[in-house]
Amino acid sequence: MATLPLVAVQSGHSGVVHPRTGPEASDIALFAVAAIGVWLVRRALRKRFLKRPPRAKD
Repeated sequence: MATLPLVAVQSGHSGVVHPRTGPEASDIALFAVAAIGVWLVRRALRKRFLKRPPRAKD
């Protein structure tokens, strides 16, 4: 039980809980990356299933 505070310090957490006041920068970055990913996938799927006339063979 005496090693628990030592493990907490090594893991980068001080053990003090701070109240959340708003979204962190990582939350905003994650949302932006997810939105870009959804946009890219939708664009690719629209392009893939676009109805085009068959090519004329020469």
